Amino acid sequence: MAEADDKYPAESGRRRFIKGVVGSASLAGLGTVAAAGIDTTTSPTGAGGGITQYYGPENIAGPAPRAMPQIPIEVDDEGFVKGIWPEPETVTEQGREVTVARMELGGITYTSEWFQYCGVQTYPGVDPDADQDNFFRYASSPPYEWQQEEVEPGERVKVEHFEDYATWGNGIGRDGLGKPALVTWRSQDVPPSGTLPVQIIRSTRFEELTDQGSDWISASTDQGFYANLNKCTHFCCVPGYKALGSSARFNAENEIYCQCHQSVYDPYNIVEVSFVALPRPEED
Repeated sequence: MAEADDKYPAESGRRRFIKGVVGSASLAGLGTVAAAGIDTTTSPTGAGGGITQYYGPENIAGPAPRAMPQIPIEVDDEGFVKGIWPEPETVTEQGREVTVARMELGGITYTSEWFQYCGVQTYPGVDPDADQDNFFRYASSPPYEWQQEEVEPGERVKVEHFEDYATWGNGIGRDGLGKPALVTWRSQDVPPSGTLPVQIIRSTRFEELTDQGSDWISASTDQGFYANLNKCTHFCCVPGYKALGSSARFNAENEIYCQCHQSVYDPYNIVEVSFVALPRPEED
């Protein structure tokens, strides 16, 4: 598979935050707007949306145009693993009042708009003030044998389920790189078509990166847990980390791999990118 000649063209606005040196590239106005325009075909009506900067695992191969959005994590006092969701607030954008969930985290503005793409902007859980509790819950029909045998669908994710994360392996790629699970988020009592699929990984790599002083990694991971919305930015398929042996054919056995069109994401290389977040539908 041929690699792109330039993974970081000037107009992309990408910044490395894990492997190598932290970059300092800024958004290049016209280039960013042009690139972001490709990502949206909707009208500007609706709640929220617009050019949005966010963090996610770098797309390193395949047709996906950008990273999937990362979900910041916190572990509560009982050891349950949760996704951070900002408090909703009403703001004025382009002369209109809209409700958004927005907060400052790790030196960046984290908002509900990170997840407004691929139709997800219509999902109930992306409504900023949706009545959801933010716990990650195990998904049905997971690709991981450990998850099929040791936990139940709908059960809340807990730290103790990942005690072997530093040595775990399933014969795909390297053992000890990270223990994954497929989970859902902010999706209790919603139709299956509105379920937010999430890839979660617990890895010593994230603990090491926290120790190295990355503000964003320190703020967005907890006890080695990392998560991203698991919707490929190409055609909205659901990828997997160490989920398919065939990923080795595309050098993706240690990455997040989308079997639909062979897009590959590196969860251990978090980058800052921008796109046009699609607006949520108007409320009736």
